Amino acid sequence: MGPSTTMKRTHSAMPILKTILHLAPRLRRKEISPLELTRDCLERIEELNPALNAFITVTAESALAEARAAEAEIARGEWRGPLHGIPMALKDLIDTADVRTTAASALYKDRLPVKDAEVVRRLRLAGAVIVGKNNLHEFAYGGSSLVSFFGDVRNPGNNAHIAGGSSGGSAAAVAAGLCYAAIGTDTAGSVREPAALCGCVGIKPTYGRVSARGVIPLSWSLDHVGPLAATVGDAAAVLQAIAGYDALDVASVEVPVSDYVAALGQETKALRVGVPRGYFFDDLASEVAAAVEQALVVIRTLVAEVHDVNLDVAADRTVQAAESYAVHAEHAANTPELYQPETLRRIRSGADVSAAEYVLRRRELDEARRRVRDVFADVDLLVTPTMTIAAPAIADLKQNPDALRPAELVLLRNTRPFNVWGLPAISVPCGLTKSGLPIGLQIAGPHWREDLVLSLAQAYEQSALTA
Repeated sequence: MGPSTTMKRTHSAMPILKTILHLAPRLRRKEISPLELTRDCLERIEELNPALNAFITVTAESALAEARAAEAEIARGEWRGPLHGIPMALKDLIDTADVRTTAASALYKDRLPVKDAEVVRRLRLAGAVIVGKNNLHEFAYGGSSLVSFFGDVRNPGNNAHIAGGSSGGSAAAVAAGLCYAAIGTDTAGSVREPAALCGCVGIKPTYGRVSARGVIPLSWSLDHVGPLAATVGDAAAVLQAIAGYDALDVASVEVPVSDYVAALGQETKALRVGVPRGYFFDDLASEVAAAVEQALVVIRTLVAEVHDVNLDVAADRTVQAAESYAVHAEHAANTPELYQPETLRRIRSGADVSAAEYVLRRRELDEARRRVRDVFADVDLLVTPTMTIAAPAIADLKQNPDALRPAELVLLRNTRPFNVWGLPAISVPCGLTKSGLPIGLQIAGPHWREDLVLSLAQAYEQSALTA
């Protein structure tokens, strides 16, 4: 398949059903089997992954064993919930016991964790079947997934274009039907950006809502863990399984977890929606602008009011630079050759941040998280474009390596502020460019109100499908 070829799904057996929430009752009634679903995904991975490069490791043998175990449990009436028997994947910086976790780097190409990350433990408790580990931008330090020891990730809509990053392999795998959901991480938009570029759903929960213990860090103050899925309902089901307090994660906060699946049916007619046009709507590609304006037309029919708001957006990246350097300082000094050159350059950019400057910027981040609460005195939710542009062509980004980081910062511009604020935010598809590339809409809410975010996201998703 040539580099400019649009991905064609030639596999004769498409996924048995599109969504987890449709599959779950059929699995419970034993009308279909986890083994059928898992075999179907593994066949699709075998066929489509060579073109997409969405997986670094495929755990076929253990996945089939997990599927058989899930089938036996369900047969005994021991159904664990909507993820029981569902094939899922994990971004390859999330630890899995005795399965290599590489962070897409030569530094960790043979690394075997001794225990599962907390999110993996929770997925296994929910009965999910893990089919493999997804490719990513090395150590999650970028938004293109073109910097990886294991090669470029490609967009399933058109594999001449990027899938986004850093959770590019996770988004590509979900969008191509290689798994029913995946877990990614989001430090500046790394769940929402690739979800938008590949045409699936990605949600970043409130900072501290989902444990990051056992996830290789990029920036402790900004890292979030969240799901990618085909629909808002599926994302809600996965978030339900992984959300909750973890006493062993210093960033985890003990706040009650709502019933996210039940929230999908919440009435949205009383909601007030704010549209922060300053900054978030600047320099939009014309097709993105048109799609988002059309989405706002739909949203106006779903809520009580929509009006413009002003947000003070800080663009400083000192905290991320300093913390990323702190994570990697020893390896960057002792084995720099094991990093991709561009990753090493980015890591070293934090070397000169003084302790005083870091402390000052970290305090400013805390102040920003507290101050943003005031926005929600007048609105319940915020709506913006997820990206200002559609997925760039890989050839264009590789033609001038010095332009890669500036291009990624453009891609992450609208998502990064919500990491600084620690607010829950979701990206849902809201259209296609004339060339067929997906466009995303971002919906964000107050701290701990993932239920509100999901309710409007699903209402929009359903309205857009029937429009």
